[in-house]
Amino acid sequence: MQELITRAKELLENGTVSRVLGWKVGDMPYNPEPAFFDSADTLDNFVYNGFCGANLSKYMIEASTLEGKTLVFLKPCDTYSFNQLLHEHRVDRDKAYIIGVGCKGKLDIDMIKAQGIKGIKDIKGAEMSDACDTLTIDTIYGEKSCAYSKAMLARCHVCKGKEHKIYDELIGESKDTQDQERFAGVEYIESMTPEEKFEFFRNELSKCIRCNACRNVCPACSCRKCVFDSNKFDSAQKANVDSFEEKMFHIIRAFHVAGRCTDCGECSRVCPQGIPLHLFNRKFIKDINEFYGDFSAGETADGDRPLTSFTFEDVEPSIVSERG
Repeated sequence: MQELITRAKELLENGTVSRVLGWKVGDMPYNPEPAFFDSADTLDNFVYNGFCGANLSKYMIEASTLEGKTLVFLKPCDTYSFNQLLHEHRVDRDKAYIIGVGCKGKLDIDMIKAQGIKGIKDIKGAEMSDACDTLTIDTIYGEKSCAYSKAMLARCHVCKGKEHKIYDELIGESKDTQDQERFAGVEYIESMTPEEKFEFFRNELSKCIRCNACRNVCPACSCRKCVFDSNKFDSAQKANVDSFEEKMFHIIRAFHVAGRCTDCGECSRVCPQGIPLHLFNRKFIKDINEFYGDFSAGETADGDRPLTSFTFEDVEPSIVSERG
């Protein structure tokens, strides 16, 4: 982490960048927050460890409107999102100085608590300089430990790789964390009967409190004005007023980001109700791969996209009904 701070201070002091976008210490050791730093002194509050799961790409939309360059720290998976925003002309490459940071998998405090570890005071073993094999957890009940891999975010178990797709320089080592099949969850749901599928998603979406956290954090949800904020369609309310509203919010959002979602998993990470929202998007990704060939949104910032270009070899709409 110190290497990141030192480099950020250098770039600020020599005028290469006007500000830094990274993570700051939160109210708890496992709760760092995205933050802008506008001076070398403020970087004393900078942090980068296993709990810095937030994807900073979307914050670069705002940063691109400011004077001067913004230094942004991006993990490998974040660079897909930045590239996609670049493709959509939502961020300005000339306003960004990108440092690709190493990643050994990001952590989920709920996964630690699910192992019966409560009263957490401090956590060691999550720094980038650590082996990231075992977490040592200081609690009010004494010292506990758990395997780093068992505390990772679900998305890290299906990591697309540790290669940064866009950067100006790289700092830090990465570690391969993929130990599960990316589309296993989707295939499990596909194996269900229509009635079972409906019940599965009805049960999950019934938990939604319409806090809009998923929409607000999603890099693909970057519209200047969202239809769900409009009071013309009675869709701006926070609470689910009926079952239609409950289902349609997430279904409409999934269609809106289809072909553009980089599978960063932020929607599921921030959901306070623990709804596996990424499954909607991953289903679309799986189908796009099957219909149009393997495609990763954000792998590059240029080139044609499956749902925004046409060829005579494209699948016919009727194929959807054949698949069920």
